[in-house]
Amino acid sequence: MELIVLWDIDHTLIENAGVSKEIYAAAFSSLAGRTPMGPARTEGRTDRLIMRDMFLRDGLPVPEWPVIEAALARAGHDRLGDLRLRGTVLPGVHEVLKAASATSGWVSSVLTGNIAANAHVKLSAFGLDSLVDLSVGAYGADAELRPELVAVARERIQRLRGVPAEVPAVLVGDTPRDVEAALATDSGIVAVASGIHSPEELAAAGAHEILPDLSATEQVLGILESFASHAKRPRTSLDRPRTR
Repeated sequence: MELIVLWDIDHTLIENAGVSKEIYAAAFSSLAGRTPMGPARTEGRTDRLIMRDMFLRDGLPVPEWPVIEAALARAGHDRLGDLRLRGTVLPGVHEVLKAASATSGWVSSVLTGNIAANAHVKLSAFGLDSLVDLSVGAYGADAELRPELVAVARERIQRLRGVPAEVPAVLVGDTPRDVEAALATDSGIVAVASGIHSPEELAAAGAHEILPDLSATEQVLGILESFASHAKRPRTSLDRPRTR
């Protein structure tokens, strides 16, 4: 049974231990000539929005996006060692990504606010890059708003992997923005309370499948399979969030 699975990265697959915000600060400093007035606001936002807001908050003109993207890529590359030293893979991630990549009919990729270069840095730091199909993912350079990334991933998967447009997609992520992106695009959502957002916050955003983490491989696969089996089932007032 065909299915598209799109994984968020930070706080869903890995814990970056603050390295992400250091990347944003370093990229900003390299372009502005001084340190930012405060840390980047992330929480599921795309790199385009994060960096633009940093410059606007500091009262500075926003550089052209290609210039910002290049600075982000340099900063990410320079912090690969820090990420390996301080960051960690979250529980069960190796196992569930390996299982998803081996499931017949599934395309398992990423949907992340990170630019592609830094998504690769973060995944390769822990040997996860070979377990997802990065060439058909959607990244923070592709759009400003997270829901727009779903269409980007779908188009790439259809064009490069020949997957029909009607194949259901499921997002797996840890923030209300992941939930909102799924609901706005008629995608499934598996919310994971492994970041800063509680199960209650994820449920309030509209998630119906909520896990503490991805450690229960068979359970995660079963939930994903249920989306493939019941694609586009209309939600009713009887549906309730399920925290597992």
